[in-house]
Amino acid sequence: MEKTKVAIVGLGTVGTGVARLLLDHGDRTARHAGRTLWLEKAVVRDLRRSRDCDLPAGVLTDRIEDVLEDPEIEVVAQLIGGLEPARTIMLALLESGKDVVTANKALLAEHGGELFDRARALGRCIAFEAAVAGGVPIITNISQCFSANQILGMQGILNGTSNFIVSQMDEQGWEYDQAVTEAQRRGFAEADPTMDVDGTDAAQKLAILAHLAFGARVHWSRIPRVGIDQLSTTDMRFAKELGYRIKLIAHARLVPAGLELSVAPTLIRIGIPLAEVRANYNAINVIGDAVGDVFFHGQGAGQMPTASAVVADMIDVAVGRTPITFRTLELWSQRESPVAMRPDDDLPGRYYMRFQVQDRPGVMAKITTVLGNWNISIASIIQHEPDRSELQDGTVPLVIMTHEAPEGAARQAVEQITQLDVVNPNAVRMRVMNDHMTS
Repeated sequence: MEKTKVAIVGLGTVGTGVARLLLDHGDRTARHAGRTLWLEKAVVRDLRRSRDCDLPAGVLTDRIEDVLEDPEIEVVAQLIGGLEPARTIMLALLESGKDVVTANKALLAEHGGELFDRARALGRCIAFEAAVAGGVPIITNISQCFSANQILGMQGILNGTSNFIVSQMDEQGWEYDQAVTEAQRRGFAEADPTMDVDGTDAAQKLAILAHLAFGARVHWSRIPRVGIDQLSTTDMRFAKELGYRIKLIAHARLVPAGLELSVAPTLIRIGIPLAEVRANYNAINVIGDAVGDVFFHGQGAGQMPTASAVVADMIDVAVGRTPITFRTLELWSQRESPVAMRPDDDLPGRYYMRFQVQDRPGVMAKITTVLGNWNISIASIIQHEPDRSELQDGTVPLVIMTHEAPEGAARQAVEQITQLDVVNPNAVRMRVMNDHMTS
């Protein structure tokens, strides 16, 4: 059978999984590729480090030159995280005539234009299914399988770490810090989970999906984002009482006024599929004008789910499918973006608001007056009869659910309400997802 020599750069968790699939299931990959994907080299920083994978003699090396200078190596899985040296290595691989597969969403979100332009100029290609949602095949589906559709919107849980933390808070009643510690213990969160919990990771992935779905050229840092690091079990309980769960949602919707993009904790009605996504799973709901609603769900991270996506990309590159679509799609080209982002203040939405208020007459009137001044209509209110043993400095929680209002009006109304002498300065405001995204 014909042989295609491949290499791996970076033999961490995902790289080890890729090596296992190539070495232990070569018959499977050969059946799908019509050729053997032969692992020629695996580049690492430290040759002395023990590996959870038995590699044939001569495969392991600490010299990237062993890959760059071997003309028989055609496809390379570049599995180094971060921006540097990942960017420099990827450019070097392209310059040496290699096609590249990557799982590095931060690199694509930051330097996608440069890397893809260089690949096109050199007649090479870059595949990146594993960069978003791990083992969930969302990249291929959006870029190819939805090609007969205008995608109208997407909403998804794109970060498994944050979803695990939120799930533990919801199901176990744990506070945020305890849930983070458990996520770290299980290997779902890094020692520093900042990029996961502050919404950065989800925003980077959303920027990639928005480019694929809408042709948008939006840097991830321009996407409004709120993380889960200030989330409280108090709001989890109130949300459940109202019939909702809270999830960190990446939102994209194409409307005549422009492209809506955001990442934020969001109330989702219990029973809707996104509300039922638990633990470290990812899920994305995509709406096409022809196909309607399509829901993708699966493990968004982890060794073997991500390795599965990487090896699938290696197969597609080796047999020639990816090079064809890479040339056709012109991803991250210099073409002008066909859509502009809708201003954040104009984004419409329903809102959950929680205030800590003085337990005395007239408070509600003051709050509703501010909301009325901003033309924000109230859908429902929760204020339980206070338990004196639970009063905090004489204040009680007041929860308001609104009808639809612009983001800017909702934000400024909350700011004004927290300046009232009967309201504590710390308030919570979260979006409420429409049951039907196109509404």
